[in-house]
Amino acid sequence: MDHAEATSRLLDAADALFYDRGIQAVGMDEIRAASGVSLKRLYRCFPSKERLVVAYLRRRDLRWREDLAGFVEQCGRPDERVLAVFDWLYEWFSRPGFRGCAFLNSFGELGATAPAVAEAARDHKHLLQRYLTGLARDTGTPDPAALAAQLLVLIDGAISVAAVTADPTAAHHARTAAKALLSGREWLAGL
Repeated sequence: MDHAEATSRLLDAADALFYDRGIQAVGMDEIRAASGVSLKRLYRCFPSKERLVVAYLRRRDLRWREDLAGFVEQCGRPDERVLAVFDWLYEWFSRPGFRGCAFLNSFGELGATAPAVAEAARDHKHLLQRYLTGLARDTGTPDPAALAAQLLVLIDGAISVAAVTADPTAAHHARTAAKALLSGREWLAGL
């Protein structure tokens, strides 16, 4: 097994275990067993658990944002693309094994003690807000950054509510609020 294959298997195992059970509840030996990678190879690929966690978050961020963008890009009009974000969230919330936001979860577990983990979580939120700003700009809103910031709050709120209540309709409620924001965007510039 070469380095790339070992890294991929380790990240697959970390993704499944960390997202399902939490970072602190999963030991490196469990990652080794689930991946089929030797402990020696594991530590060659990731010299510390923190490095593995950061790599897991970085890969999850990229996949999450690509999946979201692929779904949203299927919509034609700019307003529809913004609302499609919440349609995608509903689909995600409805999948078996949905456990909320991996970035908020990891920040809650380790943000105060692992600066690199906190940075990875913040980077995900910044990149998501940048993506939302682009979607907002396409709608012609006078203040795309303000609309994007409000959409991000709706998204994170919906994710948290859906995770705690196990009710994917939190995405529908957030979509309704986003639609109201879009219909009233003329006044956003005055905020």
